[in-house]
Amino acid sequence: MSDPSSEIPTSNQDAREVASGYGTALAVLKPRKAGPFRGRHPWVFDSAIDRIEGDADDGDVVELVTEKRKFIARGIINRRSRLRVRLYTWDGGELLDDSFWRRRVQQAIRFRGQLGYDDPAGAARLVYSEADGLSGLIVDRYGQHLVVQLNSLAMAARLETLIELLVAELSPQSVTVRGEAGIAKAEGISPPQGTAWGELPDGPVFIEEHGLRYGVDLLTGQKTGFYLDQRDNRRVAAEYVRDRRVLDLFCFSGAFSLSASLLGQAREVEGVDTSDKAIALARANAELNGATNVRFRQEDCFAALDSLRAAGERFGAVILDPPKFTRTRQGASAALQAYHRINRLAVELLEPDGILVTCSCSGSISREDFLRMLSGVTQKTGRQIQVIQQRGASPDHPVIPTCPESEYLKCFICRVV
Repeated sequence: MSDPSSEIPTSNQDAREVASGYGTALAVLKPRKAGPFRGRHPWVFDSAIDRIEGDADDGDVVELVTEKRKFIARGIINRRSRLRVRLYTWDGGELLDDSFWRRRVQQAIRFRGQLGYDDPAGAARLVYSEADGLSGLIVDRYGQHLVVQLNSLAMAARLETLIELLVAELSPQSVTVRGEAGIAKAEGISPPQGTAWGELPDGPVFIEEHGLRYGVDLLTGQKTGFYLDQRDNRRVAAEYVRDRRVLDLFCFSGAFSLSASLLGQAREVEGVDTSDKAIALARANAELNGATNVRFRQEDCFAALDSLRAAGERFGAVILDPPKFTRTRQGASAALQAYHRINRLAVELLEPDGILVTCSCSGSISREDFLRMLSGVTQKTGRQIQVIQQRGASPDHPVIPTCPESEYLKCFICRVV
């Protein structure tokens, strides 16, 4: 295997010392900044650090200490990012060596098996970054194929080791590595893309979910190829759409649409997405499942809402699952305006007693923010919105209280009077 971390500097210290997992330097906090990290929040931003004492290159292990040099945690430094140190252990005797990464990966995989998410024909998130104590690493399984998404230099520097661990644990047919351009830029790494181990089949990889089959594009599909976090929300939302005409906006490869049609017995379903590749895959998935009452079209979803309202169209249910509108709290105001607009237009398209399934995957938008936005939609449209269910991501995306950012997905199932 070629070295995936060839662009990442190695430590000036002896390689055996770095591999041992000992810190090569001290990250000394400013006074009165230790609270969140004693509370086990894994992100140390540059504004909390007073100085680095010792010799450490980006990607090396460092010790996080108070201004009085009292040990707090052990993590990995990245001067290229505002998120200066990612923390992985608060046990002074636990080293960030190969054994550590193996234990963490094994624990994460074992948990998904306990959830029953080990069906060889299905798909699951095996490693969920901070929630599994592996900040910056996501691993998704699609049948016999794995997708590794790198969200940190810390994990990119250890990619070869991680792939070796995954192959030893799971014996997959392939391991594909992906990254998001925005995150890669913030971390100062090149966004990886491609098959790092084994062989991918020509065309999509096929998985099963709730008895339906989907083709997944592991190389260029959104996220890692499929929205695994919405697994249970698709099934539950389908329970509310029987005999209704359904509009599914930002439909991607058609999973909400097909669930509404085949699990929910909707009368008819119209799916819209801005991506022609996504629409092509959605149509193929509809054909794969024999769904004859679903049609998909490529169009900007905001424009589609405007044109449908202008044409006087009405639906019994509208599903909104847009991409992330902001990655930062600074962008929250603009994001909430966008959420308000699409939800207001969706409500105006709904028949009386219609069903609105509305989602947000923007981690910087809280549930309280989203509910206030829906309150504004009620005031603007004069339609009463009753929240029937408030849901989150599927259980293979656990939330840890010490890192509230691990709870990013909000899914509200509503009745609109």
